[in-house]
Amino acid sequence: MAGARSPVLRRRELGIQLRALRNDKGWTVEQVAERLLVSPSKVSRLETGQRGASARDIRDLCELYGVSDEQRQRLTDLAAAGKQHTWWQARVLPYSTYVSLEADAVSISDYGLGIVPGLLQTADYARAVFRRTVPHLPPDVARQRLDGRMARQGLLRSENPPLFQTVIDESVLRRVVGGPTVMHAQLQRLLELSELPRVIIRVLPYKAGAVAVNNNKFIILRLEPPLPGLVFVEGLTGDLYLDRKYDIDIYTQAFDEMAELAASPDDSHDMIAAISKIYRT
Repeated sequence: MAGARSPVLRRRELGIQLRALRNDKGWTVEQVAERLLVSPSKVSRLETGQRGASARDIRDLCELYGVSDEQRQRLTDLAAAGKQHTWWQARVLPYSTYVSLEADAVSISDYGLGIVPGLLQTADYARAVFRRTVPHLPPDVARQRLDGRMARQGLLRSENPPLFQTVIDESVLRRVVGGPTVMHAQLQRLLELSELPRVIIRVLPYKAGAVAVNNNKFIILRLEPPLPGLVFVEGLTGDLYLDRKYDIDIYTQAFDEMAELAASPDDSHDMIAAISKIYRT
């Protein structure tokens, strides 16, 4: 279920191809819009993947650009895939855009100072996080979000999982979320997942001192070419999706620096195992 192909990425891929066709003609968005008798904003949204393309859109664009039958079929297939329904759409998750991108990521680099990454959380730990961060959610909505988070975790055990790397601050292991029993189970889960061949967990120990990264949480997603990667940054009043190469390079450098400061995966495993004993009852 968590391995479903992402319609968001199919729309982004379609948009890249449509933009390339327009650029090959040397036309502006406004010129294409004028020829198609549509608004420039519609052409722009199609090229950025912000809206799905109808069969008529593809027909009109293919006739305008004079594409081959083979390329027309490729664009038609992408447009159809961009409208498919997925498991996360049914759950109406507030972060469905992120989930759709995560579902097709080649690699995921997760850095955080607050809590265990969502893909590594136990149900009890996640439930305790929801109670504290969104305490006024109706029970059915809270249950839906919890189910969504658990469903996402199938990604790490899928047939072709992404490379998942995370740098977790030592404070995350020592901050008691949900009580000692919940924490013990959570740290045991980290130990279990660290054994997966495509999961790398590093702990940033207190002794590493001050860090140069001001963000408390960001995730770098690498996607299959020709799709560009992006950085997801969590914020109190809204989330950011950064896809400029400059931004990706800056956050990648920051993540690599944190990984360099952190303990090795083996030493991190030992740290997690030692701290987990504190919570054993």
